[in-house]
Amino acid sequence: MERLLFLLAVLQLLAATAAVYKQWIPNTNFETASNWDKGRVPCARDVVHFEKDKVVSVFVRSPHALTDMYLPLSGEFVLAAGAAFTAFDGSWDPGCDSGGTVRFADAEHHAWFDPTLWQDVLPGGELKAAGPVFSVDEERVPCRYDDVIFQPQTSFRVDTDSSQPVIHLRSVSVMGQELNTPSSWAAYLGGPSAPLQFHGNGTLQVTGTGCPDKSGCACGNTLDGPRICAALLRASGRQCPEPACQSPLQPLGHCCGVCGATINLDFTPDFDLQKYQDRLVQELLSQPKYAGVQMAISKVHKAQTFLGVLPRGATPLIQIVLVDDRAGGQAGTAAEQLAADIMESIAQHGEALGISSGKMEVAAGSTASGQVGSHPVSRITAGTVMGLLFSLLLLGGILFLYRKGKLRSLQMLTLERRHQKISRFSTSTLCTMQVRQRPDGVTRAGGRQHCPGGTTTPQPPQPLTSLLVGFKSHITPGGI
Repeated sequence: MERLLFLLAVLQLLAATAAVYKQWIPNTNFETASNWDKGRVPCARDVVHFEKDKVVSVFVRSPHALTDMYLPLSGEFVLAAGAAFTAFDGSWDPGCDSGGTVRFADAEHHAWFDPTLWQDVLPGGELKAAGPVFSVDEERVPCRYDDVIFQPQTSFRVDTDSSQPVIHLRSVSVMGQELNTPSSWAAYLGGPSAPLQFHGNGTLQVTGTGCPDKSGCACGNTLDGPRICAALLRASGRQCPEPACQSPLQPLGHCCGVCGATINLDFTPDFDLQKYQDRLVQELLSQPKYAGVQMAISKVHKAQTFLGVLPRGATPLIQIVLVDDRAGGQAGTAAEQLAADIMESIAQHGEALGISSGKMEVAAGSTASGQVGSHPVSRITAGTVMGLLFSLLLLGGILFLYRKGKLRSLQMLTLERRHQKISRFSTSTLCTMQVRQRPDGVTRAGGRQHCPGGTTTPQPPQPLTSLLVGFKSHITPGGI
């Protein structure tokens, strides 16, 4: 019994270490200065104005005296213990010399799929320390097995517009209460606050289950990738920064090209993503020469095609993205060296780690990307396939005409129309063929025939088929 309890405790610890917690940053609290158009919290001489057609949920932490307040038609004030609103009695307020109208800012534009509005935290809500491991852009937004935290004693409003009807999560914590079962989450959605906090066409659904596969689980935000990138580009000037390397890499799930290296791993059932990540951090990334290198590692699904053109599903693989802080001609060179060390380690220990193969792509410094299957190769492959398809159609057409008995007459008609483009020797052969085609259908050839502009050409008797073959062999390079 004690051994069973010990195993359960170990499993719970592993689940806790593998879980990912993402915390929502914005809030709609009354005491947050950035929530007001004047950049400050209203004081006693102010008139507070909420837009009447805006839906809001506002948490109030402390008491406030105000001259006047205009409320929205739909909304709520969540009052902490001791919080209240009172009318200003005209007494002197040292922090409020002159009053005015202070308007509550619009919170409708805070989107769920904006990576800049989320941060990684520890299970207790403390901010996670920066380290050598980062996430590609699609994974900076909560993934389907992540835990979402809205900070205790805060109100919020989130736009959940999505390209997928349901947004799956492991759990959601609101006002300090963790909701980690479908039933508890459904009960919360049925309460008065949820419609004021969440709006949009996407529905949040809590499953209560983490990733069941030790090789990792894909994030699940691919359909909303364009929405994620649009939000990032709005925050950075609507365009990706200019990379320092030629032909930058484009990792799956990332919005902009990067200098550095990517490694795609094929894996076996023995592969453990968390253990392999820890191994890379401890054995390689911790080395002083890689101090400026950052790594993202996760399971992704790469689209597969038949002959480079026809889609045929997606294949799971482990993607490693390596970038560094070097600039100019040195950009990505440290990441390139680390990628080479990882590939060497895979060659030595890959089988024991559950790695069946790996492919590295590099874009560093002023050199062009060493991508395998880059865009030019894809274009060549596509052209080859299209040429092959055209050839098959052409051969099929020729076979169809041959079976219908129209191929021979078509050849003769073409030769007669183009006889001026054929050399003298070939024209003589054409004339010989024409005189062999007797009206009575006999295919024997013989006799003499005068060709226009030429001399009489004696020909020994031979079958018409042989003459046709002979004609083809006598076409000069400047012929048809």
